[in-house]
Amino acid sequence: MLYAILCYAQEDVVGSWSQAEDDACMARLAVIQERLAREGRLGPVARLLPTTAATTLRKGGAEPLIMDGPFAETKEQLLGFYLVDCDALEDAHDVARELTEANPVPGCYEIRPVGIFHAGVAVDPDAVADVARARSRPG
Repeated sequence: MLYAILCYAQEDVVGSWSQAEDDACMARLAVIQERLAREGRLGPVARLLPTTAATTLRKGGAEPLIMDGPFAETKEQLLGFYLVDCDALEDAHDVARELTEANPVPGCYEIRPVGIFHAGVAVDPDAVADVARARSRPG
């Protein structure tokens, strides 16, 4: 069964990290990611850009309305996600516990079973990373 592990935290806290703090957290998370990849259990992992880069399409009226920013004011924001293949929900809980230990930011990990609606096509992760790096640079 595939499980989405959705990572919620306060983006202003993560955004205030120094490059060294961010690199250290990413290195700790990479240990878990590499193990899951070796086991053939790791699907896509994404780190989302800040909510200031988000837009929301709100439906309900005659025409959908597109707005800047996230859909709701919340204490924690969705910062990223993992897609992990686990035999049981308890195994997904174990992965989420590991991620919690590796990431010092207070927050939560929401674990949800995933039903594949459309498998899509593979995306070159290096190309995605290049775009993300380019967009996150100031100026």
